[in-house]
Amino acid sequence: MNKLSVEFAEFVVAAMQVMAALFIFAIGFLVLWVIVTYVIDVTQTQQTIRRNYPVIGRFRYLFEHVGEFFRQYFFAMDREEYPFNRAQRSWVYRAAKNVDSTIAFGSTDNINGAGRVLFVNCAFPTLGQDAVPPKPVVIGSECKHPYTTASIINISGMSYGALSSPAILALSAGAKSAGCWMNTGEGGLSPYHLEGGADIVFQIGTAKNGVSDVNGILDDDKLIEMAAHSQVKMFEIKMSQGAKPGKGGILPGEKVTEEIAAIRGINVGQDAYSPNRHPDINSFDDLIDMINRVRNVTGKPTGFKMVVGSPGQIDALLSAIVARGVEFAPDFITLDGAEGGTGAAPMPLIDSVGMSLRESLPILVDKLGQYSLRGRIKVVASGKLVTPGAVAWALCAGADFITSARGFMFALGCIQALQCNKNTCPTGITTHDPKLQKGLHPQTKSVRVASYVNNMVKEVGIIAHSCGVKSPRGLNRTHARIVMGNGLTKGMDEIFPELEKIKE
Repeated sequence: MNKLSVEFAEFVVAAMQVMAALFIFAIGFLVLWVIVTYVIDVTQTQQTIRRNYPVIGRFRYLFEHVGEFFRQYFFAMDREEYPFNRAQRSWVYRAAKNVDSTIAFGSTDNINGAGRVLFVNCAFPTLGQDAVPPKPVVIGSECKHPYTTASIINISGMSYGALSSPAILALSAGAKSAGCWMNTGEGGLSPYHLEGGADIVFQIGTAKNGVSDVNGILDDDKLIEMAAHSQVKMFEIKMSQGAKPGKGGILPGEKVTEEIAAIRGINVGQDAYSPNRHPDINSFDDLIDMINRVRNVTGKPTGFKMVVGSPGQIDALLSAIVARGVEFAPDFITLDGAEGGTGAAPMPLIDSVGMSLRESLPILVDKLGQYSLRGRIKVVASGKLVTPGAVAWALCAGADFITSARGFMFALGCIQALQCNKNTCPTGITTHDPKLQKGLHPQTKSVRVASYVNNMVKEVGIIAHSCGVKSPRGLNRTHARIVMGNGLTKGMDEIFPELEKIKE
């Protein structure tokens, strides 16, 4: 045996000895871990499973934690998952990446399911050369600075704090490119909103972040300061939100950085809880007063966001407006449905409070017509409207504009990890951890945001053209049918027949 062979044999023997030693060490460590864990489990009193089944009982909690990820990627069918299924997310991803969104063979959706919306195709659909883009709509025509926009789909309120700075910057730049607006959410106006160049709707939340004095009272000087930004086109008073009507915003302390604290006027590192409602708005008359105060101070269109609890609330609101005079009416109403989302909210509110947008939107539009306010007040629909079919339904129901939050989060790369209420978002969208934020490249993601908007408008247009109208804004209730409990369909115009067709 030559010298090289001897050395190789010695190396193999030494390697095997090291591996054997490591194996023995690992076994010893495992045995020690089992003994220590056993003692800990049988002596603790917090968890019954661990006390009765020491060591192995811990796997129950591990499987519970990883179960949601296994269901998402391996077990759930394309149309089964909540809050958004794989088919919905996939369409948004493809639209944002500007890749082919066609599918083959047939639909995986249940078109016979109760509540399903089916659009009324025309025998003679619109030809491509006859199609026209959505026409501009004026909001607040009587204001000193009215806002005119042709945008159909816009970015709903997501505040800096709930979202990271790269996410806000990407959304703003994408909105600028696509020609849509961006709502600040209740966290105030950040430099990242402005840097992207988008049209901005400044939301006044119940904590009045960014526009209050040291005592938390609405400050006219701060309103003027915000309105001085040419990008700020409108103001929205947030009364309630779909995922948590009756509950104020929640920002965990671990997400309250120095910059966010300065913008909001809160303490660094402390949980920020907004009041359940505006302390200075105790009635619809107070709301009307607030709307007119903000509008008069800023000179810009002002409206409010609400979730309807019952149709009677709409009657009470519109009666108060009519009693004061049409000139006191809000310039727009953003209607959120119980299906709306949030970064953090109690489960009972998410699951069980508020009317759905599917029910409340047609009712609001009809009642605006009944009170002769339909031409005065524009309607913005919000609540799980992330696909062309959902947006086309809202237009049929009577909405002037649509806003979405989670659709744009998917466009940024959200994987529905359900960690928005923590500082651990793996895609960098809802975290302020620099290590996680570095994966979100604003310049790249802004292109995806714009592509999502453009492809949304394009595919809503495809539905409109199939229905025989030239533009998405031409859709009305005669163009949609709803599947009833018996599996047969009924026209939306039959279910909600009161729509006054006063849409600009």
